[in-house]
Amino acid sequence: MPSLTQFAFPALLLQASGGGEGATYLTITLAISVLSLLVAAGFARYVLAQDTGTADMQKVSNAIKLGAEAFLKRQNTTILWLTVVLAVLIFAGYKVGKPDDPNIALRMTFSFVIGALCSVAAGFSGMWVSIRANIRTASAARNDINQALQVALRGGAVTGLSVVALSLLGVGILFYAFGGLEDPQHVPHQIVAFGFGASFVALFAQLGGGIYTKAADVGADLVGKVEAGIPEDDPRNPAVIADLVGDNVGDCAGRGADLFESTAAENIGAMILGVALYPVFGIQGVMFPLLARAFGLIASIIGILSVKVKGDEDPMNALNRGYYVTTAFAIGGFYGAVHLLLQGNMYLFAAGVVGIITAFLFVYITQYYTEYKYRPVMDIAKSCTTGPATTIITGFAVGLECTAMPVLVISGAILSSYYLGVNAGLNVGEQAAGLYGTAIATMGMLATAAYILAMDTFGPITDNAGGIVEMSKQPEEVRKRTDRLDSVGNTTKALTKGYAIGSAALAAFLLFSAYIDEVKLLLGKAPDSPFPIDIGHVPVFTGALIGAMLVFLFSSLAIRAVGRAAETIIEEVRRQFKADPGIMKGTSDPDYAACVDIVAKGALKAMVLPGILPIAVPVLVGVCFRLFASPTDQYPVGAVSVAALLMVGTITGILMALLMNNGGGAWDNAKKYIETGAYGGKGSDAHKASVVGDTVGDPFKDTAGPSLHVLIKLLSTITLVAAPLFI
Repeated sequence: MPSLTQFAFPALLLQASGGGEGATYLTITLAISVLSLLVAAGFARYVLAQDTGTADMQKVSNAIKLGAEAFLKRQNTTILWLTVVLAVLIFAGYKVGKPDDPNIALRMTFSFVIGALCSVAAGFSGMWVSIRANIRTASAARNDINQALQVALRGGAVTGLSVVALSLLGVGILFYAFGGLEDPQHVPHQIVAFGFGASFVALFAQLGGGIYTKAADVGADLVGKVEAGIPEDDPRNPAVIADLVGDNVGDCAGRGADLFESTAAENIGAMILGVALYPVFGIQGVMFPLLARAFGLIASIIGILSVKVKGDEDPMNALNRGYYVTTAFAIGGFYGAVHLLLQGNMYLFAAGVVGIITAFLFVYITQYYTEYKYRPVMDIAKSCTTGPATTIITGFAVGLECTAMPVLVISGAILSSYYLGVNAGLNVGEQAAGLYGTAIATMGMLATAAYILAMDTFGPITDNAGGIVEMSKQPEEVRKRTDRLDSVGNTTKALTKGYAIGSAALAAFLLFSAYIDEVKLLLGKAPDSPFPIDIGHVPVFTGALIGAMLVFLFSSLAIRAVGRAAETIIEEVRRQFKADPGIMKGTSDPDYAACVDIVAKGALKAMVLPGILPIAVPVLVGVCFRLFASPTDQYPVGAVSVAALLMVGTITGILMALLMNNGGGAWDNAKKYIETGAYGGKGSDAHKASVVGDTVGDPFKDTAGPSLHVLIKLLSTITLVAAPLFI
């Protein structure tokens, strides 16, 4: 096996830097990232080598593939034009705002563009494989459920490994290219725009994909299931292909970009906080986030390879075993990274374990609120027997309730990791030590990100496989196998949303701390100097209020966009049923392409306004509130008002995302529980009420909720990039 330094770029890096410790650890990080991409390519090759099924199955699969690729091409073209416009604004802003530094404008702009391009690539890689793995999973299900699970999970693993590896490569190469090995105390501040570029693309990818997938889903369900009384994925439904396309553009491309920006922003934020500990650890404290994340990639690869269904067991058990294996190796890798770079400090290792335990707790809290074996979903299912109104009331109550336990877990994680950092004996100020402890907890939570994302992408692959089997009229036993995998996929998608909001909460606190450090640096203040955010000061209170409002307005725009796009789909499906009675009789084919085109145009048009809102509002507050400056202000009032906006917006966003993700997931699984035969089963009044609840929950859990994950971190990264404008 070749040594790590035989990779061309890392070898050049070592030679150029004289082989110092920082270069060695950066080389290892980049080499593991390249190795992970090679493993991802191997998984893709394995998936593509599988059988592609019958001609009827291929006909359905090809329609999904064409629709998904066409939408993503349109979406990425729109996103890239917006990226160019924003890149010009960033360059001009830094040229005007910091004329004394000739390099900063170019570096910030370049970092932003690279972050955006890597985020696009991360989303594309996930969808490219998923739209090819779906038919191969469906074909494998004709013979063996274990084989089908292997194909779907390894298809998902391509996304998971590519996303985390691209994040590490992007940050690591920029750090090296900007001279980070020689000047590690300043370069992390110069690559914050990489995280902003990733967040910018992720928001539009999640919004566009989320609007598309839920508009198609709502339209297909309301007209197909409720009005026409035909089953899910029935080939007579004109919106069914658009629905299956939506699974890929929302749950694969959107979520891939989402977790890419999570890892990128968290890596950069932790590196900035590591600068405060430079007197203690030197460059090793700055490099720790990258090496720890790289070891997490190795743990995820081992976990993915360990997954196998034993006999007739529940496939979820196999995926859980893989998660346990990944977690065990991630803890081992974390210990190794602490031993190598942080002088074996066990308090800091314990902070990382806190993050890993937090991930576990979030996964199981989400499971409790969204699986139909537990009380919350059972309550909603029971309420369906008395009609749609009680279904909505009970589901919304469950959504409100489910914010409590996650908030307690997040609070416990932040408090415990902060005081573990304080007591780690680092010989720096309490605040710097404590915040580094919280940064390490965030790294611990994201240590298993590649495996979690593989499980997430597993969901839409198996969902599509079930649709392909249904539409190509395969035997009943094949549909039963894909239904089992689809049920597991629904669970993994819900768990991933819980994990994503938990990691977003910890990462947002980390990035909030990084913003405060950035303001102090710009003002020449000491890292441990106090940064008071006086909520009693009128401009600061107003900034906080605007931060809370932003979350509600953004959610409204996202949900309303789904409603408007769904209306056009519903009208089109009704028109086709009325114009061609042969569709319902099965003697003629619906016009699937018309529905795909309608929802694509609607989603792309609707994503722009809610996408621009969280970028424009913090900048406008920071710039305009400078007018309220007072000679007695300890810090510029614009910067402090933005800090209040960021803090309250983050808190509100976390709560709203929890409500929407878990409430929507609970409505969905209440419907699925009734479809097992409970309360009269499919076609009953209870089932019709549950479909209404599921329809209300769809834009909650798949559009607004996941987009809020990105908004939380986008607020942090835009304020980091725009901080000089607020001074």
